[in-house]
Amino acid sequence: MSDVAKPDPSDAKLVLEYEFDAPPAKVWRAVTIPALRERWLPDCDLAGAEPESSIPGEEVRYRLRDSEPPFRESHVIFRIEPNEDGGTRFRIIQQACDDLAKLPQPANSNRCMMRAAA
Repeated sequence: MSDVAKPDPSDAKLVLEYEFDAPPAKVWRAVTIPALRERWLPDCDLAGAEPESSIPGEEVRYRLRDSEPPFRESHVIFRIEPNEDGGTRFRIIQQACDDLAKLPQPANSNRCMMRAAA
């Protein structure tokens, strides 16, 4: 039997890319003005309503939190850039927070957590 390296779940990313007819400034407002962002990304889905970081007009990062236990957190990054047609290329990148690496890790090699006998 050979040990096959399993991917680390904290490295997993979800990347979505969209092309919009709207100019980048309009898309930027939709992801950074709380009243507009709340329509499609409600505060209750965020770990904090304020962005973790921002590069004005280009990128903003928020921290998301699951609404149910174990309340895992992830980063969502919105990247905005002009496209060739005068619209916007919009990327959404979601990645697990580094805090997940601090969770207890299984002792066996198949990364399946086993419960201790009571």
